[in-house]
Amino acid sequence: MNVDLLRTLFDQAAMTAIGPLLALSLGALVLLLCGIVSVPPFLRGFVVLGSLAASAALQVRMLMASEMPGRVLDGTFLADRATAVWGLIFVAATGLAWAYSRHYYAEDRPFQNEHDVLMLVTAVGMSLMAGAQDLIVFFIGLELLSIPLYALAAFRRNRAKSVEAGLKYFLLGAFAAAFFLYGAALLYTSTGTLSIARLAQEPLASRLSGSPLSLVGMAMIVASLFFKISVFPFHIWVPDVYEGSPTPVTGLMATGTKAGAFAFVLNAVVLLPHASATSVAWIAVLTMAVGNFGALAQTDLKRMLAYSGIAHAGTLLIAVAGAVAGDPQARGAMQASLFYMAAYVATAGGAFGLIALLEQEGEHMTRVDALRGLGRRRPYVAAAMTLFMLSLGGIPATGGFLGKYLVFAVAVRAHMVPMAVLGVLLSVVALGYYLRIVIAMWMQAPLEDAPQPTAHALVVPAAIATTLCAVLVLALGVLPGWFLAQM
Repeated sequence: MNVDLLRTLFDQAAMTAIGPLLALSLGALVLLLCGIVSVPPFLRGFVVLGSLAASAALQVRMLMASEMPGRVLDGTFLADRATAVWGLIFVAATGLAWAYSRHYYAEDRPFQNEHDVLMLVTAVGMSLMAGAQDLIVFFIGLELLSIPLYALAAFRRNRAKSVEAGLKYFLLGAFAAAFFLYGAALLYTSTGTLSIARLAQEPLASRLSGSPLSLVGMAMIVASLFFKISVFPFHIWVPDVYEGSPTPVTGLMATGTKAGAFAFVLNAVVLLPHASATSVAWIAVLTMAVGNFGALAQTDLKRMLAYSGIAHAGTLLIAVAGAVAGDPQARGAMQASLFYMAAYVATAGGAFGLIALLEQEGEHMTRVDALRGLGRRRPYVAAAMTLFMLSLGGIPATGGFLGKYLVFAVAVRAHMVPMAVLGVLLSVVALGYYLRIVIAMWMQAPLEDAPQPTAHALVVPAAIATTLCAVLVLALGVLPGWFLAQM
């Protein structure tokens, strides 16, 4: 590679576009060095916070700039307003998971440095996925996200369920990666390129819809993406992995992984033929049904929220179906998805974080029955959990309500009214298990044979993260104008 080509690839626009990724990568490298020289834990915490803050500041700087970098790195990466907002969502999801993990691990505390490095690398992978305009670039981001999560899922190596979760996630993640690579190879064989922009242009666009080889390749790529966003029928692994993984890691899986995959799906939706919109919509509705009815039968909080996450993936897939069908508002599906994921990161991230906080009293606190009487014992935690449950259920004045409204509005504009109606009805079903948690915390007395709660110390990072999540949920529900204006 000659010097002129390097200058072309890494000009000022390119450096601006990948600056947030470089900040996270530099933070991960510094953390690795901190592990070698035995830096005190509080200094390592400043490194994590500093890299996340630097990445967020660079994303905000791009949002405030008069001109976005656009396509950089020879057209393989797109830096626009949507990519910057996605980046902020990824930083928030990673920051929440990190804050709730500070006092979560006991026996694995000596390995906390490695844990933090892996979390920062996942954020790099998410950002690459969101801006990828080439299938190979997306695959690199996908693996930068997935490989650290394999290790994080099995991080509690003394727990059989954690090791099992890591193994299951690895096997199914490797299977999905193989599907993606083979599908990309078929597309390249048929079209001679892996660039999304070129594949969306004629005559390659016609070849995509008319060539059996291309259709098989696209089907395999879509199947691999459905694994990542946990939609029907690729959702089987989710409850087991969520239950067995460390709870802060589960929160990152539920929010960051889903956001990264949907960010790329919305970029690559131009490759799907309009005729596939109905199929995508039916998959979305089936996913919502499986998730919501599956959650009704759960007694474990993490498994319940796992099925809830499946249902939310189905809801967001309705916006994708609207984009495939041709939403009259060009960026309506992207705007709805960004808002929905911002609200979901705050609600689901906060809910999983509170479960991690409650596990200080014992692992039995992941059961729904263990929350009985929580409103009297820990009113702040119960109040925050109540707000998160109401937002997940789509109650007005919360971010979750407006997020669902925007998503279903996309379906209505795309003339998919029956799907929108079914989605609303299935969202009502979800209140059956969200309100069950609220009732247990405030209206039911503790079980007579319930273990006595242990003394709990104030965990400052978790308290700050919970407060920020609660404020964001209310701000998105009551004052959403600023966020919507950024898109």
